[in-house]
Amino acid sequence: MGGIGKTTLAQLVYNDEKMQSFFDLKAWAYVSEEFDAIKVTKTILKSVTSTSCDDDDLNLLQVKLKEKLKGKKFLVILDDIWNENYHDWSILRAPFEVGAPGSRIVITTRNRGVSSMMGTIQAYCLHVLSNDACLSIFTRHAFGAGDFITHPNLKDIGEKIVIRCKGLPLAAKSFGGLLRFKENPDEWKEVLNKNIWDIPKERSGIVPTLMFSYYHLPAHLKRCFAYCSIFPKDYEFKEQQLVLLWMAEGLIQPQEGEKEMEDLGKEYFQNLLSRSFFQQSNYDSSIFLMHDFINDLAQLVAGDIFFRMEERFGASKQRKIYKMARHSSQQGGGTKQFEAFSELTCLRTFIAFKLPQSAGCLAPEDPLQLLSKLQCLRVLSLSGYGIYKLPNSIGDLRHLRYLDLSDTPITSMPESITTLYNLQTLILEQCPYLKKLPSTFENLVNLRHLNILNTFSLEEMPPQISKLTCLRTLSHLVVGETSCSGVKELGPLLHLQGTLCISRLENVIEPRDARDAKLIEKSGLDGLLLEWSDNLNESKDRTSELDILSMLHPGGTLKELIIRCYGGARFPSWLRYSSFPNMVLLRIENCKKCTSLPPIGQLPSLKDLSIEGMDSVKNIGAEFYGENCYQTFRSLVTLYFKGMGEWENWISYGEFPHLQKLFIGDCPKLLGKLPNHLPLLEKVVIYGCWQLVVSISSFPELCQVEIERSKGVVRGGKVNFKSLNFMSVSTISEFTSRIKGSDMDGLTMVENLAIFKCKELAHLWTDDVGSLPQLPCLRVLKLEGCTKLVSLVAEKVEEQLQLGMPSMVREIKIQNCIVLESLPKAMMYNNTCLEYIQIVKCDSLLYFAKVQLPPTLKRLEIIHCKNMLVLLNGDNTNCSSNTSLLEYLYIENCPSLKSLTSSGELPVRLKQLSIRYCQKLETIAKRFEHNSFLEIIRISSCESLVSLPTGILSLCHIDEIDICNCATLVCFPEEELLTANLRLLQISGCEKMQALPNCIHRLASLQELQIKACPGILFFPEEGFPINLRSLVISDLNITEALFEWGLHRLTSLSRLVISGGCQHLTSFPEKKLPADSLTNLTIERFPNLETLSSEGFRSLTSLEQLRIEECGKLTSIPEDGLPFSLLKLIIYKCEKLTSFPENGLPLSLQQLSINRCPLLTLQGRNPFDEN
Repeated sequence: MGGIGKTTLAQLVYNDEKMQSFFDLKAWAYVSEEFDAIKVTKTILKSVTSTSCDDDDLNLLQVKLKEKLKGKKFLVILDDIWNENYHDWSILRAPFEVGAPGSRIVITTRNRGVSSMMGTIQAYCLHVLSNDACLSIFTRHAFGAGDFITHPNLKDIGEKIVIRCKGLPLAAKSFGGLLRFKENPDEWKEVLNKNIWDIPKERSGIVPTLMFSYYHLPAHLKRCFAYCSIFPKDYEFKEQQLVLLWMAEGLIQPQEGEKEMEDLGKEYFQNLLSRSFFQQSNYDSSIFLMHDFINDLAQLVAGDIFFRMEERFGASKQRKIYKMARHSSQQGGGTKQFEAFSELTCLRTFIAFKLPQSAGCLAPEDPLQLLSKLQCLRVLSLSGYGIYKLPNSIGDLRHLRYLDLSDTPITSMPESITTLYNLQTLILEQCPYLKKLPSTFENLVNLRHLNILNTFSLEEMPPQISKLTCLRTLSHLVVGETSCSGVKELGPLLHLQGTLCISRLENVIEPRDARDAKLIEKSGLDGLLLEWSDNLNESKDRTSELDILSMLHPGGTLKELIIRCYGGARFPSWLRYSSFPNMVLLRIENCKKCTSLPPIGQLPSLKDLSIEGMDSVKNIGAEFYGENCYQTFRSLVTLYFKGMGEWENWISYGEFPHLQKLFIGDCPKLLGKLPNHLPLLEKVVIYGCWQLVVSISSFPELCQVEIERSKGVVRGGKVNFKSLNFMSVSTISEFTSRIKGSDMDGLTMVENLAIFKCKELAHLWTDDVGSLPQLPCLRVLKLEGCTKLVSLVAEKVEEQLQLGMPSMVREIKIQNCIVLESLPKAMMYNNTCLEYIQIVKCDSLLYFAKVQLPPTLKRLEIIHCKNMLVLLNGDNTNCSSNTSLLEYLYIENCPSLKSLTSSGELPVRLKQLSIRYCQKLETIAKRFEHNSFLEIIRISSCESLVSLPTGILSLCHIDEIDICNCATLVCFPEEELLTANLRLLQISGCEKMQALPNCIHRLASLQELQIKACPGILFFPEEGFPINLRSLVISDLNITEALFEWGLHRLTSLSRLVISGGCQHLTSFPEKKLPADSLTNLTIERFPNLETLSSEGFRSLTSLEQLRIEECGKLTSIPEDGLPFSLLKLIIYKCEKLTSFPENGLPLSLQQLSINRCPLLTLQGRNPFDEN
């Protein structure tokens, strides 16, 4: 897409000093949408000659350019090309063919069609930047610096602005330029809330850049793109979903004799995708979305006939509804929002999008009441909402072509739906309670797509579905017990495409019915699932199932086939190579009576094969490979066996020349050995094969080995595993005898080694024959449940130091090695890469290290080591941590730990210190004077800790201090100089804490203060709270001062206030004004004598959005004058004497109301739910 950095990247390459020495000549030409070969040639000629050329004859220009390029190694950048005409490109490129080998032409384009037409190598597609990278660009243009160090007060707003950029560097640059040298937070907030299209074009490159992409689209694609404005930002969609919507709205109109609408729609979609109007999801290649700015562009070009309601009704940012709007969508909200659509009588599209992670936030009747007023609808989607049934009036929507009721609790559908004769698409996916479809379903003669995937309660198909001859998609056919809902109904449906699932095949009685389904004639199908129920009576005669499956012969175009719970003793003859040249995936599951596998070794395209739950198969041999055993499974990449309870032998008769991944799980009787020749095998996973000794001698390309619950693993011959970088062995019953040092010699490239539950293992590295080799490439070592492991390196080897652990290890995790006594000395001195160590439940460890920590260690975690006394145990004061690079130290549940270091000093580069549940810990350190890098300190449940180190509030980079449940801690040390950066201070459960730091008001950056369950604190400091607090939580303190003396009204930035317990005297709240303009979240709980809420106090809270009132047993009413009109969420819990709401009801702004354990509360006057 525009603005993502294509030209910038090309400029960096072009201007790099290395290019000067590598290329003889360089040239740059900006092409743009008007492809002029003469103009481009003249520009290149001028670059290489440094002189202008006035000729306009292309032939003369190219002759001159050839002379300059002949025999020279050149770099030419053609920037921003749009033209896809191959003829034009072939003319332009002619002079370049005389250059020397190594010459390069680089193009930048927004259109992948251009890159595929011009390129000889795969295009490099730029992705959006990370937030951190965008932040760096933004701050450099806003401040001329890479961060907010000089402007900390603008950091929060700036980070929110950068989030809006969604990784687009041009946006970060534009926003940063807008704010260049502006230091007023209000100006920054204005930019944060400004629509990108409101920024003047001369001040932002984003608008013209994106508009340029749109104007370059052909007319039919402009209409299709504008329709995408109905999608909310960040909405994820699939190709077919959008194509079907375009079809329903008539945006795809093929000429007579042209392609089908669906095929033409796919071309439209791919065209927009290639121009970067859509982006592919990072986690699923079948899911797409639009960048926020592209979404804004769609709204801009769509105009008023498209309307999208996303915010609460009446919000200032919500666009006014245009009564002639044709297409609309809505996200979230309730009845009031839906009423707004009742006047849009010309509406053709209505899509109600479910809010993320909400479960049907609409009452069932909310959208349905609209249907009678929206007679022009062509598209109706209520996916994900609480719709239990449709009204009969649905049949009045005569123009409806697209109906989506997926993911709803609908139980049945009215017969009137079958009068929707124009309906093209009906989506009922994931409707778990839908049991049947209307009996006259065959009337929907124009239906092209019926999706009932994962609608598991559907008992059978409606009768005579064979009349729906326009069907292209039928996701699922549930075979009924009657002939008119049987499998033969598929026969006339010749246009079926995609994937078809046929379930309950046990209801097919006559094989001729299966033959009449004519699957072999359905060339459009590329996926087929044939399924019998898995809970059939064991006494049922299933001998006819072979004949039935034989008649369900699919067409030769099939790419994926799954056969599940088939009850025959063997497979039909059609399942062989000659039938399916295109098949890439085959799964055979829970066919428990089959005694052998089908001969599938000759399927030429098969890449993924899964065999599972074949309980009667004892041997896999020649029958599996097919007729020619020497050329088998020529394309297979992944092979998966699981749950083969009786499988004993695998006799290999052929090769797997391209197999990369092999999985064998829960085959307890498997003895034999794996196939010998797997030249490309990269990953082996074996588990639950207790009799199997795994030999890996024939797998030279292995990258990953995982063996669990097996008898053993051996390497065999002298094979060097040049690619093996991950090895995991777990619960190997004969570890010491089966894994020999000589067997492991070839594992020199292993980077990741995991050994689990090998209970005979005493040492990893010894001078014995059974030792592991040095593993020079080892980066990650994990050990777990090795209950006899005394040390990683045997004592004799330990004494030599130089023969210790591999020196390149970066990460070590050791867990449940209960007799481990010490870690190698060499690890503390010689290892130059070790950065992370985690030790869990190693009860015999008394200390982590002597004298010093590993010099490069950055992160250390010690958890549940019940006998550890000290972290760093030096015999004298020379014990040093000053040279350590440790940044993160986490210690949890070490009940014997008394101190961290014998010297009383912590590593000087420490950034984060967390200690939890160390009951005997008496001291953390003597002082913090050398720990200026500390950012976070968290101390919890250390009952013996009496004091904190001096300097804790003077650390220049400290951001967060959290002290919790330290029962004997009395106070903070007195500090002279205070940090300017502390953002969060939390003190809770410190019973003997007597006071807050006297200097707390001077912590200018403090934004969040929490003080809980510290009964010894009786007063707040006289100077009050830090003036910039945003969140204040006070809980269970015996404060004797009146609430209004706390000085809360002076906290003009306070947005969240929680007061819980301790206010015994308070009968009315609030007694005085709170921070009216800033407070958005207020919680009051456990006020035992609170009787009323102050009308005056609450009226002044004009920004309040959330109010929580809990356990106020004497509270009787809500203020008669009502609550603030800004309120969105009200929670009332355990207010036993509360009897009523105000007569005027609750604020119309309210979106969520929760009432619990208020037994006397009645709804007097106007029902507060009428308007909400």
